[in-house]
Amino acid sequence: MSESIEQKCLAKGVKLTDQRKIIAKIMSESNDHPDVDELYNRVSKVDSKISIATVYRTVKLFEESGILAKHEFKGGKARYEELNEGHHDHLIDIKSGEIIEFVDDEIEKLQEKIADKHGYRLVDHKLELYGVKKKS
Repeated sequence: MSESIEQKCLAKGVKLTDQRKIIAKIMSESNDHPDVDELYNRVSKVDSKISIATVYRTVKLFEESGILAKHEFKGGKARYEELNEGHHDHLIDIKSGEIIEFVDDEIEKLQEKIADKHGYRLVDHKLELYGVKKKS
């Protein structure tokens, strides 16, 4: 099982106030990529005293500490996810905002092949696919 955000904070020396612990717990339990407003709504159900400004500051601190990844998907607010070792790409539904994480070995090999063809060694990449659900 992977480390929680709280454990990552402790390992990186990030001071955890009670409010930050709640934000870290809620973010660790998220199965999606919430924006700050969504995260604030979830956090305020646990502790109504936590302000949206505290959520913004905490998310920024976690991002700067290498604990959260910030995504600025087309046409929307910045969204966040826990930064993990494994690489994955994203498929974003432009109507619902649903975000699907996926890994595809063929795509990874093709990207390496394209970089090599142009005389490059690939060191990093980000793939975002945008679509709408097909009608059944």
